[in-house]
Amino acid sequence: MNILFIGDVYGKNGRNVVKKFLEDNLDEYDFVIANLENASHGKGLTKANFLEMIEAGIDVATLGNHYYAKKEIETYINDYDFLLRPANLHSSIAGHGTDVFETNNLKIRVTNLLGRVFIAENPNNPFDVLNEICKNDKSDVHIVDFHAEASGEKQALAWAFDGKVSAVLGTHTHVQTNDLRLLKNGTLYITDVGMCGPYNGILGASREEVITKSWTGKPTVFGVQNDDENIFSAVSFVIDEETKKIIEYKKIYQIYKESRK
Repeated sequence: MNILFIGDVYGKNGRNVVKKFLEDNLDEYDFVIANLENASHGKGLTKANFLEMIEAGIDVATLGNHYYAKKEIETYINDYDFLLRPANLHSSIAGHGTDVFETNNLKIRVTNLLGRVFIAENPNNPFDVLNEICKNDKSDVHIVDFHAEASGEKQALAWAFDGKVSAVLGTHTHVQTNDLRLLKNGTLYITDVGMCGPYNGILGASREEVITKSWTGKPTVFGVQNDDENIFSAVSFVIDEETKKIIEYKKIYQIYKESRK
């Protein structure tokens, strides 16, 4: 089984480059996961954009610290078991953070977690939450999207659950890291998968606006960089359907140039 995990999808540019990649390559994959927390205007997720990405071929969508940036999410998140918000948010918050999906006779659990270091949302302890999920887990494959800022926190969670989950894949920083590897007990790990969106922006956002904020300190609302070059960042891996172990894996980092007439 070949699984594709797509990094943070940023704005319309990100949605378009994901659709382009899947249009060309979807037949290669049996199961597709994408982090969509920035898919609508660079912050949050509208229902229309969520359904647009599902129609493009995504099987499961995850979120992160911007889960509530588009407040309409409360009106639809409970209607879709394949839309996950971080599992370690307060129980009063709409939605759920882990679920099992069956593909090719394999039960695949996807869990979405939010880090606590340098994260303002004050989530519950992701280690405790993941530990409770693993106690009762009967899935064949368990993929964790750990949406976190600090690389050390991501590494700590991966090592703590090495051999207990199939993959711990970092999201949030929008910069693909060069540390994709299998840990000693077989868990696939990368600090950050990267982003899909404007290649020449600053983490996808407008260069001018980010520079202004960084240089002057002036409060600024960041828009999406208007660009004709977009990056697609993802990780793919192959599961042996008998052993349920990851036997192949690779990073994907592609730049697409749009035709503008």
